[in-house]
Amino acid sequence: MPSEEYKRIVVAVDGSQASLKAFTKAIQVAKRNNATLIIAHVVDTKTISTAEIYDQSMINRSESYANQLLNEYKAKAEKEGLKHVKTHIDYGSPKVRIPKYVAKAYKADLIMCGATGLNAVERFLIGSVSENITRYAPCDVLVVRSDEEDKE
Repeated sequence: MPSEEYKRIVVAVDGSQASLKAFTKAIQVAKRNNATLIIAHVVDTKTISTAEIYDQSMINRSESYANQLLNEYKAKAEKEGLKHVKTHIDYGSPKVRIPKYVAKAYKADLIMCGATGLNAVERFLIGSVSENITRYAPCDVLVVRSDEEDKE
């Protein structure tokens, strides 16, 4: 019989309120399960490459933002009492990299993400990151709703 506990939880963060809420909930789930929390951010290279002026400084700013975000989240998780916290930066499309590469690399048994993220235009045109994570994940997925969505 499979275990009822999650041992390796990937939480996808992008700096949005939705991902912050998913991260906060991920801390609680990780604590209850004594799990390793992997905080993942994917630098969306498609967004960078479609910028009018493509330059190295844009990539550097994206990497700097990702490192700052992950370091802040890791510090919060450790302050909440989590002992096993990892961070992971990846490059490409978040909707592909999270379920197909990050989750598999860490042998995740749960992926947590916000229901909505930062890119409303892409969500409208080709579907949300959370929708794709749910479709392609090799494990359970928990999509965390934000307070704003609850009001709609």
